Amino acid sequence: MTLSRLQRYILTETHGSPRQRCPRRQFKAFYNQAKVKPKDPDNVITRSLERLIDKELLVGFGRRTPHKWFIDEVRLTAKGRRTARALLGQQQQFAFNTKRAKSL
Repeated sequence: MTLSRLQRYILTETHGSPRQRCPRRQFKAFYNQAKVKPKDPDNVITRSLERLIDKELLVGFGRRTPHKWFIDEVRLTAKGRRTARALLGQQQQFAFNTKRAKSL
């Protein structure tokens, strides 16, 4: 299963949270440290949360209007905990922009 950087961040932050339900505002910190920020980070976070819920890695808690769900908190499922533990065991990749010298 391929996960984006934001989705991996959400899973590891939720796994490391002392509370069982993790508030949504905690995930904005991902874009505080990023160099490139999207125009609407709330919309990107919402889409990532919805996709993780569709993959059965998270359970969302929030409000329902006649047209839309508003996710306020999330909780890991058993499948999500296994995936988060696997992500913590993988070596992290640094964001170095190195240019290789051309071989002659």
